[in-house]
Amino acid sequence: MKYVWLFILMSLYTVHGQTSSTNQNQSDAITSNDSIKNADFRKQLGNGYFPTKYFNFDLRYLIKYNQFEGVRTGIGGVTSETFSESFRIQGYSVYGFLDHTFKYSIGGGFRLAKRSNTWVNFIYTSDLEETGGSVFLTDSRFFQLFEPRLINISLFHRHISKTIGIEHQLNSTLLTETQFSLRKIDPTYNYTYILNGDSFSQYDLSLLTLSLQWDPFSSYVYEDDEIKEKRTGYPRFSIQYTKSFKGLLGSDFSFSKFDFRAVQQFNHKSSALTEVVFTSGLASGDIPISHAYHAYPNNVNKETIMNRFSVAGINSFETMYFNEFFSNQFMTLILRHKLKPFKISPKFKPQLVLLTKLAYGDMKHSTRHQGLTFSKLNKGFSESGIELNKLLFGFGLSFAYRYGAYHLPKFEDNIAFKFTFNLTLD
Repeated sequence: MKYVWLFILMSLYTVHGQTSSTNQNQSDAITSNDSIKNADFRKQLGNGYFPTKYFNFDLRYLIKYNQFEGVRTGIGGVTSETFSESFRIQGYSVYGFLDHTFKYSIGGGFRLAKRSNTWVNFIYTSDLEETGGSVFLTDSRFFQLFEPRLINISLFHRHISKTIGIEHQLNSTLLTETQFSLRKIDPTYNYTYILNGDSFSQYDLSLLTLSLQWDPFSSYVYEDDEIKEKRTGYPRFSIQYTKSFKGLLGSDFSFSKFDFRAVQQFNHKSSALTEVVFTSGLASGDIPISHAYHAYPNNVNKETIMNRFSVAGINSFETMYFNEFFSNQFMTLILRHKLKPFKISPKFKPQLVLLTKLAYGDMKHSTRHQGLTFSKLNKGFSESGIELNKLLFGFGLSFAYRYGAYHLPKFEDNIAFKFTFNLTLD
């Protein structure tokens, strides 16, 4: 609970700072030139950066918390276009107060074409990564002020990665990223992967990843010789293929992964909104647990409801316990219906949200994974709940209940009661 309150205090401080900054900007916006500068500043904040003349500080590295590192804080960012429009230098350094370890990344890139925003990047990273997490490369372009689920994550593996990648806007609706990386994986937990009589507690991978973000119904314009999104349309699709090559530059395993996500929204005349998020992953070959799938769990393994009280995620399962399930194939379906906000006052407009979440998965060759105890997801997982958002400074409350094949014997173990946090930088 003390870390929940730490999160709240940091968030309130951030909101207060943003409100003060916004009010000051409005009072200083005397000329149209000032307004343009302020709008650009807010846009940079919305993208996750605090801009200066030659360097843009990345807000994601300032402070975070998880169960393994405790408080994680540091600094990072990327050079601005004032520094150079043709190349950039980027990096970060962070420190975990619970594991007493520094992590860092250093790299850079050069631009091949401005109109298509084509960049070639080279990055060296020594850091932690969540075990079982599946992230689309193109998601790195979309900033999220807070990632509430990170607070509860406890299962990480260390990695040292040498990466070369290409970012390219194929056309106005298709964003691509291709990456090749050499990775050394070292789990922070007791784990051994058994393959053909050999045991691997550490291993090397040579990975090729192709990622696409396709938004066929969004509207775009060419402005300042760049493609810029003017209106977000739905559905939106993310597609990613990953291949590990055994024997290439010392790689220990051969496997393939195919990930897919579709997001659809329906706007109703009543000002209500329905959102559907479908995510799936399919892995084949000799795949260790680090690169298998969880199903976005967000419930800590503690005894009582209030001890599990934390912050709800966006597309996570609030009653699914961390490390409870792992799969080499899975799918999730999240249905979210947002009712019209209650206009209690001009500044107080709480919103009721109805949710249903479903997951299915399976794990082949589960006996290869030694040291971890987990279950298969092949019976189908289900939970439903409600959220009451934007009660105070972006905070709200959520309630979720677990039912169906994985309903637990103790009634209270099926319940999750948490904060929500929704804040936009306007």
